[in-house]
This record gives sequence, C-alpha cells and structure tokens, in this order.
Amino acid sequence: VQLQASGGGLVQAGGSLRLSCATSGRTTTNHFVAWFRRAPGKEREFVASVRWSGSSTYYADSVKGRFTISTDRPKRTFYLQMNYLTPEDTALYYCAASTGGWGTPDTARLYDYWGQGTLVTVSS
Repeated sequence: VQLQASGGGLVQAGGSLRLSCATSGRTTTNHFVAWFRRAPGKEREFVASVRWSGSSTYYADSVKGRFTISTDRPKRTFYLQMNYLTPEDTALYYCAASTGGWGTPDTARLYDYWGQGTLVTVSS
C-alpha cells in the first residue's frame, strides 16, 4: 500500500486548505485512515481519523469544529478540510492507513502505512 499526500502550502491565519491522500490497495470499509502532524520542535500528534466507510470520526481537541476528515472510496482518496487555520496549525501533515491491527484510532500504533507528508504553513 502506498500513500501520497498533497495539498499543503502557505496560507494566512483564518484561511483554509484541503489536504488529500491518494492510496493504492484495498479500501476495507471498517479500516481506519488518519492524519497526523508534526510541528517544528514537537512530537508527532494525532489530528483526525475515520473509517473508509465514512463513519466513526475522531478529532484532536485542538482541531474540533475547524477540521473535517472525509473519504472517497471509489477514488481511494481521503481528505482533511482545514478551516480557520492558525499559526499553531503549522506542521508537516502525514496521512496514514490501517489494515486492522492493534491500537485505538487516535494512536500511531494502529496505522501500518504512512505517506511522505505535506507541509502546511500558516502565517499570522
């Protein structure tokens, strides 16, 4: 399975971006896909996750109400719509996919495959 993240860029605070993650391989409805991020000088953190079916969404508290994760199974692609961005959202964003292993949907342990990351920079 390969994941290709795209859509990052430079945006002003208050703006929006949509990240995409194109995948190869099967898209099993119960399996989770997710976005994580790593800000400069910080540990990687969970952002959002969802099952390929579109159900069971999870969000980090810091992005609730601003970010939306969604899937498009026929296209084997999932997305992260990011609104009302702040400089604190500046990070390298990684997409990830699970094949049903151990772990909770908000932990990196669950995810077997990772994309290369796309950089989001929010200016103040």
